[in-house]
Amino acid sequence: KSGYRHIDTAAIYRNEEDVAAALSSCGVPRQEIFITTKLSPYDQGYDSAITAFNRSLAALGVSSVDLYLMHWPGASRLPLNSEQHGVLRKESWRAMEDLYFQGKCRAIGVSNFTIAHLDSLLPSARVKPAVNQVEFHPALFQVALLHYCRSHDIQLEAYSPLAIGNS
Repeated sequence: KSGYRHIDTAAIYRNEEDVAAALSSCGVPRQEIFITTKLSPYDQGYDSAITAFNRSLAALGVSSVDLYLMHWPGASRLPLNSEQHGVLRKESWRAMEDLYFQGKCRAIGVSNFTIAHLDSLLPSARVKPAVNQVEFHPALFQVALLHYCRSHDIQLEAYSPLAIGNS
């Protein structure tokens, strides 16, 4: 009953069912655990995002999540310079907003977004991302992104806050 209360998982990690097993056996009430999961870059687009979210809920064995993040600003299997990335990003965000309005996630956000990605998303967003989860540590101190997020009331959440490997 002691230990982690924030579970950060993702469809692409392929561990949501393991998280479900741990949640069901840990003895901690669901409302005391904060669950984050993420939309895979393989599932970008409105319909795909909805389907992927429902798959994640089933895999996690829950009826809602606390935070749902778009894992990456680009879609897999597209050339890096494809304009389709921006189209799919906006469609995915619209799906995430709908899930938010339906009460299936308490908050929605993004991961690995740069200032340019946020600038392209925010004008059409009905819901501002609550979080931008990015690699952030002393060796990768993204001060401009930090200031941008603060000025737009987006919480910057660090992953790898102690760095990676030899960083």
